[in-house]
Amino acid sequence: MPLPDAVLDLLQGASPGVLTTLLPDGSPHATEVWVDIDGDQVLVNSVETHQKVRNVRRDPRVALVVIDPEDTSRHVALRGRVAEVTTEGARDHIEKLALRYLGGPYPWFGGRDQTRVLLRIDVDRLGGQLR
Repeated sequence: MPLPDAVLDLLQGASPGVLTTLLPDGSPHATEVWVDIDGDQVLVNSVETHQKVRNVRRDPRVALVVIDPEDTSRHVALRGRVAEVTTEGARDHIEKLALRYLGGPYPWFGGRDQTRVLLRIDVDRLGGQLR
């Protein structure tokens, strides 16, 4: 789905997101994430061993809310499917996101030996409040 300019602007800023995936029993699992875009795909960077990655490998359906940090009533709600989980470019990507969100290098909370992955999300539905 083509993403409107207002959505692209929000996804290209330092806007926090909450990604919801589905646990094996079908209950929701929500985690704070940094977001990015590549064309019309939404990107989320994670660690191979995290629950959200295990969840999307089993069931690719996700919901994502991204909030404007300057105006928290301005947000976008996306639903879609993770089209790909890949390690390709993920380490460089987390450094790019750290510059955007933190203003400096990524602090490698779990150590540099983590396997970083990119979740590439194809968006099916859009909602929210963008003005």
